[in-house]
Amino acid sequence: MGIGMKRYDSIIIGTGAAGYNAADRLFGLGVRNIAIVTEGRFMGTSRNTGSDKQTYYKLSLCGSEGDSVRQLADTLYSGGGVNGEHALAEAAYSTRCFMRLVELGVPFPSNEFGEYAGYKTDHDPRSRATSAGPLTSKFMTEALERAVLEKGIEIIDNTRVIKILTDGSGVCGIAFVDTQTGEPGEIACTNVVLCTGGPAAIYLNSVYPESQSGGTSLAIEAGAELANMEEWQYGIASTGFRWNLSGTYQQVLPRYISVDADGNETEFLYDALGVRSLGLIFLKGYQWPFDTRRADGSSLVDLLTAEQIKKGNSVFLDYTRNPKGHERGFEVLPEEAYEYLRRSGALFGTPIERLEKMNSGAIELYASHGIDIRRERLKIAVCAQHCNGGIDVDGNWETRVKGLYAAGEAAGTFGVYRPGGSALNSTQAGSLRAAEHIARTRRKSSRRAPDYELPELRFGRSNLAELKARLREGMSRYADFDRSTEGMKDLFGRVSDVCDKFFEIAVAGSKAELAELFRVYDAYVTARTVLSAMLTSASEIGSHGSAFVDRRPNTDPDGVRRTRTVTSGALSRIVPVTPMPDPELWFETLLERQRRRASEAAGGMNGGQ
Repeated sequence: MGIGMKRYDSIIIGTGAAGYNAADRLFGLGVRNIAIVTEGRFMGTSRNTGSDKQTYYKLSLCGSEGDSVRQLADTLYSGGGVNGEHALAEAAYSTRCFMRLVELGVPFPSNEFGEYAGYKTDHDPRSRATSAGPLTSKFMTEALERAVLEKGIEIIDNTRVIKILTDGSGVCGIAFVDTQTGEPGEIACTNVVLCTGGPAAIYLNSVYPESQSGGTSLAIEAGAELANMEEWQYGIASTGFRWNLSGTYQQVLPRYISVDADGNETEFLYDALGVRSLGLIFLKGYQWPFDTRRADGSSLVDLLTAEQIKKGNSVFLDYTRNPKGHERGFEVLPEEAYEYLRRSGALFGTPIERLEKMNSGAIELYASHGIDIRRERLKIAVCAQHCNGGIDVDGNWETRVKGLYAAGEAAGTFGVYRPGGSALNSTQAGSLRAAEHIARTRRKSSRRAPDYELPELRFGRSNLAELKARLREGMSRYADFDRSTEGMKDLFGRVSDVCDKFFEIAVAGSKAELAELFRVYDAYVTARTVLSAMLTSASEIGSHGSAFVDRRPNTDPDGVRRTRTVTSGALSRIVPVTPMPDPELWFETLLERQRRRASEAAGGMNGGQ
């Protein structure tokens, strides 16, 4: 590819909201010898996913309701399994990062005096959420990309990183294959910022975009640890075009239909719950993720949907007709649902007519992908949507491997529960913290990247699709929101066997398929850590994770989990979370500290001239 062994100060892997922000911030902090490496500029979750009203969660910036950094940090910390330094940093940086996006042109709504409107999201005690519409993360990515391109920051495209190279002092380079030709290569660098998103390729029932693959195994094999890999979000989503069916998609009260192999249709929610089903469908709008605390409430929708699918039936949402129970009028709805629809001017018509009134963009979104929900049903499943675990990082978003950082969903900073939209804030806060630390420390690598040799590979009739399908089917059967301990134990053994012998088992059709081979390898290595964390959580905490909040050991009096599951290789252990920091806030002290840093920086610059 003509890159040779050029040395970079920092390599950022990934072109989503976290990756672009890391590069933009590094450049602004004076770290200019950098490049972004990606297997596809237009791939990934940030650019290709969203929801009914994709949320950005931040400090409140409107109205008379009081808020503070510490109150926001307390909300993040109270989600359970969250380290104090992560909660405080993400809270403190939220306004700075949000306003940077505003300045870059992301169209968050404000009133004529500059107040940025807020609303309540899931697990949110205040109205801190905001949105630029269903494609908020896409707008963020495009705005940040423009900033990067304007600065002339190098983007190395069509490149799948397959190894982070290390020496005795930490990171010293990366190894890669060209995604089109399979040609291998290496790049020397001092720092790597992993912004590869979550482990999107391990589930069959998934709402991650097809273009998202992830790269968590890169950190695992470099020696980093993982945190809370048992903690995931799952929810109702369409499976043809992968999209979260939250918000008004549920609040307009679509029909849930099950169709068996003989074509027989049933409205299974009404059959099981009667008219109560209407209120639960409505609540799915903003109680979208599966949550065992709502197992007798809105999460019954997930459980009953999954039950139908496990019977071999197909499940659909139908917006063309009202569900059973509605023939008795809107008055049968719970007060909350009735008032919401009344204030929205939507106490009329069919679900699609109500959706047209309340959120016509939700219809247009599917139309842009060739799906007319005015006439067509949406096939659905309970899908993996977000991993609340990830690569374990410190307060600077650095792993235990010197020079290796992770940001965005790749980093394990979220915990058990998180307010909806905090992931978008985390892409910006985490990547900024990493950039600041890189710029501040100016780490020196001891030598050039060592020569890397590909493992011995097999070519012939490709079995990569079969290997991938086997893993995904097993994970969705035994290790999604409805988990089986015995099933996971058996699957862990089978996945481990494949990991240990992967390059003896896997067969690529040609050299051009090497990028896919390493994607499948990444999925297996990552899935093994996920299963390890799930099994450890089940045996030592008393739950499988995935919003199964533990009310027994390792909790405070309010039932909030105060431990994290940390995985090294395929071995997991339970450790306490770190407390909320109590840093210096006396102005005069901080001013003097700032003056001292400025003086030291000036001295360093003069000394280097």
